[in-house]
Amino acid sequence: MPYDAMRHFGYSDQQNLMNTIFLGLGTNLGERQQNLQRAVNGLAAGMTITAVSQTYETPPWGVDEQPSFFNICLAAETNQTPFELLSVVKNLESEIGRIPTYRWGPRLIDIDLLFFNSEIIDDPNLIIPHLHLSERAFVLAPLAEIAPDFVHPRTGKSIKVMLNEVDKPGIRPLPNMTITIPLQA
Repeated sequence: MPYDAMRHFGYSDQQNLMNTIFLGLGTNLGERQQNLQRAVNGLAAGMTITAVSQTYETPPWGVDEQPSFFNICLAAETNQTPFELLSVVKNLESEIGRIPTYRWGPRLIDIDLLFFNSEIIDDPNLIIPHLHLSERAFVLAPLAEIAPDFVHPRTGKSIKVMLNEVDKPGIRPLPNMTITIPLQA
């Protein structure tokens, strides 16, 4: 077994290590652009956001009879574990006002953990990479802007390749709807 200096000196696997994460954010209720900005502001309080895609307007997925979504993706660095991050995301969704409804239903904000480094996590409470990522152009289009060459650890395909393999009807960028990254300490 190789020598692990971090473990030898008493550090946990996550302590002081920065993890690269990718998140997908979506909203189709209320002031959609403001919902996304509030979510980015809330996330920036606990991580270093390194990139944010432009906003895309996308048709609903799974349940058609609802308003269109605004979607973005962001890249960030954090020293949180995947489960700590999940807790932060769920708390932020609640703070913004998300109320659970039915599967694939309308929502004020939805924040999905897409990737955590290149790890694969299969837990009843958390699956990373996001289970349906490779089928969803509404996630792949903004993600391809900020991480086109990132390789999905299950499929072995880059984001750019996966985007080229899915249908993209109704997905359109909104260049005048920008999300800003708040100043970070």
